[in-house]
Amino acid sequence: MSAPTSGGALPRAYLFVPADRPDRYAKARASGADAVIIDLEDAVAPEAKTRARDALANALDEATPVVVRINAAGTPWFADDLELCRHPGVAAVMLPKADGIDAVCTAFEACFKDLLAIIESARGVEEVRRIARVPGVVRLAFGSIDLALDLGIDCAPEGAEDELLHFRSQVVLASRLGGLDAPVDGVSTAIDDATRLQADAERARRQGFGAKLCIHPKQVAAVQAAFMPGAERLAWARRVCETFSAAGGAAVAVNGQMIDRPLHERALAILRSAGAAS
Repeated sequence: MSAPTSGGALPRAYLFVPADRPDRYAKARASGADAVIIDLEDAVAPEAKTRARDALANALDEATPVVVRINAAGTPWFADDLELCRHPGVAAVMLPKADGIDAVCTAFEACFKDLLAIIESARGVEEVRRIARVPGVVRLAFGSIDLALDLGIDCAPEGAEDELLHFRSQVVLASRLGGLDAPVDGVSTAIDDATRLQADAERARRQGFGAKLCIHPKQVAAVQAAFMPGAERLAWARRVCETFSAAGGAAVAVNGQMIDRPLHERALAILRSAGAAS
């Protein structure tokens, strides 16, 4: 399972598993997800937090590192969660309710692990550009459900969450300005609705996200496919790069489309995202 760092392939599908269900850890690792997130926060009831942390501590293995979503700053479990994350079996820390740089800096300085900060409140959106520049933050994630709740936004039940487009764009923009990898979109809660999941993932890709959070193993393959360029797109990118190179970097037509340097750079990005760039 790859860790969310610049040293390896960029994760596209992150799979949550409740920390208080250690019987599910192996299944999550075997799901094909690019990264597994052991969740100490939303998936665990308050009275089970300590037991869940102990179960995770007993299961951590340096050979199969995981991401850990800790409890938010200001909760009774924050400090102990961070102490656990010093373990070499923790590849990265996911920080929920990232509302400002203080909590982000505290989390990094406590365990010196890569951080994924979840933007899921009005304060988080306001501070997102500063958060994206904090040393240790490698990626932002978008917490659509909590943000909608915080803002009092009622998304259409069967819609594409158009009501949150402005806020999603702020996270994408902050990631680019902060020099981070494309951010991670929030969950799709309809586990058995493959059509909805595909639409959600493809929307996220079009809007500039590079990955998505999953809540069930059956979502993983569809999410990965949505963030991988298809055969037709890859063929286009190869043609563009080959023709542009043959033209010595001058603008050139490819299948009736004028290709200049920005489109060449786009083609290169597509090939890199598929691991096909030389």
